[in-house]
Order: sequence, then C-alpha cells, then structure tokens
Amino acid sequence: MRAALARKGAEEAFDRFLEIDLRWRDVLAKVEDLRARTRPKGRPTEEELVQLSSLKEELRSLETAFVELEQERNVALALVPNPPDSSVPDGISEEDSVEIRRVNAPPEFSFAPRDHLELGGFDAERGVRLSGARFAYRMGSVALLELSLYRYALALLVDRGFCPVLPPVLVREEAMYGTGFLPTDEVNIYQIESDGLYLTGTSEVALAGLHMDEILEQTDLPLRYAGYSTCFRREAGSAGRDTRGIFRVHQFDKVEMFLFVEPEASAATHEEILAIEEEIVQGLGLAYRVVNIAAGDLGPSASKKYDIEAYIPSQGRYREITSCSNTTDFQSRRLNVRFRAGKQIRIPHTLNGTAMTARFLIALMETFQDVDGGVVIPEVLHAHGAPQTIRPKAL
Repeated sequence: MRAALARKGAEEAFDRFLEIDLRWRDVLAKVEDLRARTRPKGRPTEEELVQLSSLKEELRSLETAFVELEQERNVALALVPNPPDSSVPDGISEEDSVEIRRVNAPPEFSFAPRDHLELGGFDAERGVRLSGARFAYRMGSVALLELSLYRYALALLVDRGFCPVLPPVLVREEAMYGTGFLPTDEVNIYQIESDGLYLTGTSEVALAGLHMDEILEQTDLPLRYAGYSTCFRREAGSAGRDTRGIFRVHQFDKVEMFLFVEPEASAATHEEILAIEEEIVQGLGLAYRVVNIAAGDLGPSASKKYDIEAYIPSQGRYREITSCSNTTDFQSRRLNVRFRAGKQIRIPHTLNGTAMTARFLIALMETFQDVDGGVVIPEVLHAHGAPQTIRPKAL
C-alpha cells in the first residue's frame, strides 16, 4: 500500500496515519481493558470499591485522550488518497501521461485559424466587467450551439440507459468530503460559510451523494446517472494559464456520467465510459487523442483516469475536453453507500466521466471555421437546436 501511494506522492500522509493509528490502537486496548476491569462480577468489597473508583478516574482520563486521538486519526486518514491502479503510468505531471491512441487528423487550413473569441458570439470583456476574470457571456447563435451540445450528449446517454438528473449544485460538507474534494482540494472550492454549503465543481458530488448512507440491492446495480448542472471552480494555482477565452473559467456547464457498479465490473465499466466519451467526440468529427493519466497527476479519489484531448487549431495542440475516472470503493466507503448481495453487505465501486462541457464548443468552432470566419455546424447537432452555420462576428 505504501509503495502504491508513493506513486501519488502520498507516502508521508500514509506514514503519518499509520503512526497515529498505532497510538490509537494502543490506547483503545487500554480503554477496553479498563472498561472490563470496572465491571466486576458480583458485589465488590470495600477494598475493591476504592480500587474501582481509581480505575474509573483513570478510564475517564484515558477516554478523553482516546476521543482526541480518534479525531486526529480521522483527519490523517482523510488525507490518504486512493492508491493508483497498477496499469497507471508513473509520473507527477500531465507530461508524464501516456498516449493510447489518436483518432482523426487535425484540420488543415489555408489561412491562420482564428480562436473562438475571434469567431464571435462571446463577450469576455463584459463578463469581466460584471464578475471579474474568467467569466464570459455566450450569446445568440453560439449560446444555441452550446445548448445543443448538452442536449446531444444527454440524448445519447439516455439511449445508453442512463437516467438524466438535474442535481443540486449546493451541497453539505459531508458530500464534498465523501467524494474526496475535501480536505485536499479546498482551495478550489467556493464555500457559502453562512449556510454551511459548498458550490460543486462537478455534478459528480451530488450524484455520488444521491445514495449516501443507503444500502442498495444487488439487483439495482449498475446504477447509471447522467447529471446536467452548472459547475463552479476557483481555479486556484492556474494564475496566468488559459486567461484568454472560455477554456478555463470559474463557471461552466457540464453533462456528467456517474455509475454505481459491483466491484468486479468496475474495470470493464471504466472502458465502457471511455468508449461512450469517444462516441460523443467522434459524432462531432473532432480530432482527438486518449491519454492514460500519470499516478502523481490523479486526484485523491481516482485509481485510474483517462482524458480525451481534442485538437485546438488556434493553439496547435491537444487539450483536455473530457476525463473519466474509476474511483473504486473510495467514495462509497466515505459516503457509506453499500449494497446487499445475498447475506453479505458489500461496497460498490463508483465511476465518473465527462460527457460534455463548453470546451467542446471551442474545439468545434475552431475546427469547422472557414476562411471568412464563419462556422459550419455538424449536422448531428441541428436536431438539438443548433444553427446550421454561425456567420462571421454574428450574434
């Protein structure tokens, strides 16, 4: 376990937990021994009563220390992440990820490709004026195009047996902790302190919390949800990165897949989620590549993650538009989600995957732009409310 966690850079957190856990076990043994000794059989003698009084006083002091130590142990345990799967590559950054495949050739232009802001339908200047950096309006035909992308993804997921969900975006601390976003990612989360609530950065949180403290039936599994929600991220640590346009913003919409499955099915389900994501991207005709994320670049809850990166013409490189993660039993244990299998109570595995975000909008507009600055929209989106074309600088 320590060797696996070292690949995530978490060996010190693990060692700290083991050290506290050892002390906790030692005090627990002493508490249990004293509790047994303070429950004598039969009527105690006067001498035994004096001894019992002393033992009870010692027990009260030790129980106080035990409660404090247990709290310290829980804090330490919360900082220990899910160990990475053995098929995850070593490394600590996105450069260490391993490319699995590339699909479709990047578009070639006889002109210098414009970025999405230059193609019109975005108003970043007024968004900044209203809300500050990393906010933007999407307007007119571009707004309709973005909405069609979410409808397109949702329609495909419903056809694949997913239940569409419009979840809450404000959740309690238990849900953020249970999904692994607290305590390690607190700097990126918006908190409403007066109400004790957090704005979620993904509907994964609300969908994972849907069955918190429940015992499901084995016949219910797999449970397949497709959540659509607005998401909020502070993007702490990204100062100076992707400051132009809507690639990295504080508020965005997303369609998210979330599944509860039997443990034996989680590896195959992970590949299935990736296949669905690729089907969505391929349906739009985008050039993309699939990468296996390095161990040190995984979030606390993920044991393995695939990213799909679409080619962004204005940047001349591939950028992440989806990810899908197998979080094994990490979230279920923290959220106390179980399932009944015969006479056994077992822990399900959870998985999540991006079906659609506005990053698709960037890749799509830039890929299908023409020399005049217009954009021809893929036919698959017309039935979901997208315009056939976006004319240059039009709103």
